[in-house]
Amino acid sequence: MEERVYHVGVAGASSLAGKDLHEELGQSVLAAADVRLLDHEELAGTLEATEDEMSFIQKIDSDAFDGLDLVFFAGTSAQTAESWSFARKSGAGIVDMSYALEDQPETVVQAPWVEQVLAAKGPGAALSLSTVGVIAAHPGALMLSLVAARAGKNLPLKSLAAVVYEPASQMGKEAMDELHQQTLNLLSFQSLPKEQYDAQVAFNLLPVFGDGAVQRLSITEGRIRKHFAQLSAGRLPEPALQIVHAPVFHGYVISVLFEFAKPVELALLERALEGEHVEVLLGDAEPPSNVSAAGRKEILVRLPEESGAPVSRVWLWLAADNLKLAAQNAIACAVELEKLRPQGKVQ
Repeated sequence: MEERVYHVGVAGASSLAGKDLHEELGQSVLAAADVRLLDHEELAGTLEATEDEMSFIQKIDSDAFDGLDLVFFAGTSAQTAESWSFARKSGAGIVDMSYALEDQPETVVQAPWVEQVLAAKGPGAALSLSTVGVIAAHPGALMLSLVAARAGKNLPLKSLAAVVYEPASQMGKEAMDELHQQTLNLLSFQSLPKEQYDAQVAFNLLPVFGDGAVQRLSITEGRIRKHFAQLSAGRLPEPALQIVHAPVFHGYVISVLFEFAKPVELALLERALEGEHVEVLLGDAEPPSNVSAAGRKEILVRLPEESGAPVSRVWLWLAADNLKLAAQNAIACAVELEKLRPQGKVQ
């Protein structure tokens, strides 16, 4: 029997998230899919390259989603808000990476890797035939919830707190470009562009941006809290969070404090965390960082040096490629969503 060929759309294909998603699709279970790249009218006709092929971007309009089985919205939230109804009307399954549909009824925040771990503790938010679309969980929420779920599966996890270091790329190309230009201007003693941040972000750590900023760290913090809570569905302790913008282009780094109800051995925690999608680095291994995580598919974790005594509190250091992680999670969400859809003819 022939395998079904899926028809997949990537809306916002020229965005940072869209480019990473397009590349990741070619290495995933959807590698055989026919992929249609979509974006604003002014980008129609431009070429996007992956390792194996060149593809033309097509214009987003009311007919752009016809014949598609799945659509990933990887552009801005405004772009998704303008065009997602066309995808819904076409009958395509929708995976939202822009978070524009968070407050739409019949949408569900998903991270299938987390649900696989937490399922033994009771059901989470499930997809159903009435599900309009899936919100691919924020990569920061995914990192926190996956390591917490692993730690809490067989160990008495009582509470957690985290400092999340946000990279510029999570806020889009314009934010990344402004960080780049600020860096250059500071080194040449020129005035700084501040349209995105309304603050100096180059060579600086900030918990909040200026009043005139396009970006808002408070939105990021609220999103991570909301997504973590929806993924957890009461099966994990609620985290205390601090979001800090780091002067880096790519890669999340998170410092996490776990508190356990009774002392645990670090060796047991290491074994609990290690597994698919998570790599624990020990000893002389290069510590996790936004640089070492670049291009990696795993969440990198470092534990403190073994003291020989069980601990009730322990700090972990996490790092992950935010764009790569978001793309992988979106594809995993699409696979789960597609399981609910009626299967048509083999193409």
